[in-house]
Amino acid sequence: MSKIALITGATSGIGEACAELFAANGYNLILTGRRKDRLKSLAEKLNKTYNVEIAEAAFDVRNRNAVHDNLNNLPPEWRNIDVLINNAGLSQGLDPVHEGDVTDWDTMIDTNVKGLLYVTKIVSGWMTGRKKGHIVNIGSIAGKEVYPKGNVYCATKHAVDALSQAMRIDLLPYGIRVTAIHPGAVETEFSEVRFKGDKERAKAVYKGYEPLVAADIADAIWYAVSRPPHVNINDMLIMPTAQANATNWNKK
Repeated sequence: MSKIALITGATSGIGEACAELFAANGYNLILTGRRKDRLKSLAEKLNKTYNVEIAEAAFDVRNRNAVHDNLNNLPPEWRNIDVLINNAGLSQGLDPVHEGDVTDWDTMIDTNVKGLLYVTKIVSGWMTGRKKGHIVNIGSIAGKEVYPKGNVYCATKHAVDALSQAMRIDLLPYGIRVTAIHPGAVETEFSEVRFKGDKERAKAVYKGYEPLVAADIADAIWYAVSRPPHVNINDMLIMPTAQANATNWNKK
C-alpha cells in the first residue's frame, strides 16, 4: 500500500492544499473536517485526478468522542499512518482581553490545543507501535510573538509550539519526526472565520501587499516530510516578504 497521510481541517486553505500536493505525490489520504459535503467533493476530485485512495471522516476535532470513534473505526490498514498534519485550527474575534468573548476563547482552546491533542494521542500511539512516522503541527507567527488583541489565539499557538517541542522529546525513542510550521499572513478563510463571516473586514487584512497562499505552506510541509529519514526539520517560520513580524508590514 502507498504511504498514508492524515490531514485535519482538510476542507479548505492549507489543509486542502496539502491534500492536493500529497495526492499528487502518490499518498493515500485520510481527510477530516467538519463539512461533509466539502470532504466528499475534495475526495472525489483527488481520486479522479491522481488515482489515490481516500478515506473521509467528517467530525469536529473539539469533540473527543467523535475523534475517538472516527479514528478507531478506521480499518487496520488505514492506521499505518506515515504523516499526520495537524492543520485544524482557527481564530475567533480580535478583542482586548477584558472585552473578550469567553465562548470564542473556548472555541480556540478546544480546537487549536485540545483537538490537536485528541488526534495526536491516537495517531502517535499507532506510530510508536511501528516506530515510524512524521507529525507536522501547524502553528503561527502568533506562536512566536504576541500582538495586540490576539491574547488567547496567541496563547493557543504558543501552546502548539511548546507541544511540538515536547512531542519531539517524548517520541524520540521511537524514531518519529516532529515538525512545526509557523506561517505569517496566509490568505485563506482564516480572517473570514476570525471576523465571523465579515468578508469586507477579512479582505482588508490582505490589502496593500502580497500575502502567502495556502500552496506556499503546503510546499514547505512537503519539503519537511520529503527529507531523508535521518533529517528532521524541527521548526519553520514562513512570512510574506512584505511582513517582518506579527505587527510590521510594507504595505503599498
